[in-house]
Amino acid sequence: MRIPGVWQWLPGIVTARLQELVNWGRANSLWYLLFGLACCAIEMMAAGGTRTDLDRIGSVFRASPRQADLMIVSGTVTEKMAPVVKTLYDQMAEPKFVVSMGACATNGGPYYQGYNVVDGVDKIIPVDVYVAGCPPRPEALVHAILKLQDKVRRIGVAHEA
Repeated sequence: MRIPGVWQWLPGIVTARLQELVNWGRANSLWYLLFGLACCAIEMMAAGGTRTDLDRIGSVFRASPRQADLMIVSGTVTEKMAPVVKTLYDQMAEPKFVVSMGACATNGGPYYQGYNVVDGVDKIIPVDVYVAGCPPRPEALVHAILKLQDKVRRIGVAHEA
């Protein structure tokens, strides 16, 4: 948005809403919880490697839920593991976001008929972005984080027509 008349007298001055600046900072520093459950965790680790390099888009792993604001659930969530996932999610500071990575985390995958498999992590915690695949490629996870960044940038900001 350009303010008429201001740019003539104050060149180089940038104006923005405080909420937009806060959202920009949050979107470009999504720290994810180092938390893998099954084979998708290998692809999550590969996304942090040199080829796709999550660090360049501002996502670095944290081993503590108190320092992370993004949980990537990668793998099969069993009934025994569900309370642990919920506890880790509750320990994360607000605002917190969740990416469901792979078919197992999204809907149980090939184990959906198992008596001990949760039919999707969204039955336990709210999910912001889903990544399809079994296992999904590291590039798919990078794409999901970029989509989540777009979502974070729009939080609480009214769009002008």
